[in-house]
Amino acid sequence: MITVVGNLKGGCGKSTITFNLAVWLARRGIDVVTFDLDPQATLSDAVEVRREEGVQPDVKVFRSESDPARIMANHQGEVLVDVGASNLWAMRQAIGQADRILSPVPPSQADVWSTARFLEIVKETASAKSRRPEICLFVNRADTHPMLRESDETEAALGSLPGITLLKTRICQRTAYRRSFSEGRAVFELAPGGKAAQEFQELVAMLYPDLITSGNSLQSRSSQ
Repeated sequence: MITVVGNLKGGCGKSTITFNLAVWLARRGIDVVTFDLDPQATLSDAVEVRREEGVQPDVKVFRSESDPARIMANHQGEVLVDVGASNLWAMRQAIGQADRILSPVPPSQADVWSTARFLEIVKETASAKSRRPEICLFVNRADTHPMLRESDETEAALGSLPGITLLKTRICQRTAYRRSFSEGRAVFELAPGGKAAQEFQELVAMLYPDLITSGNSLQSRSSQ
């Protein structure tokens, strides 16, 4: 399956999500490759830190000069693509091959507007395909304070967008996700029993339900 993790507005957390998903899949023995098609190369930097620290399993990452279309077409496992508005050509190319679009949306009206425009690009790009990709949205970098309502409002606004699947889970704004990059480890490797690991488990359970089996939780695998 080719999953494109993207949105138009910067700072939505797509590289963080892509990195953690890639590690999660790799730790389950899934043949996964990632593509960092964002000029900022944040995903590539995180993978490089992981390699420098000697953390296993390794994560395969390719840049835009690697002929992504050919690699995606020939790869038989999972493909994750990190791409943003800074490379619209690459974004359209990736969407054209995607089976699924995963769009993290921070809690703000500006991000809702940006996501609606991103969906227009997806619709336009995928119109030539016989089958449109599934589009999954979720609130990312959500507020943790119970009195703040912006995450609830953003989720409600996303649910009103046509042709999408709203994932009823949230990834919150937590220090663990920043550490994830700086240490080259996924949040469930840093703190298997932490809140970040628990909420990420909820996300992957929705994205990869077939890989969630009894006795195969993040905590049990991470502790081995």
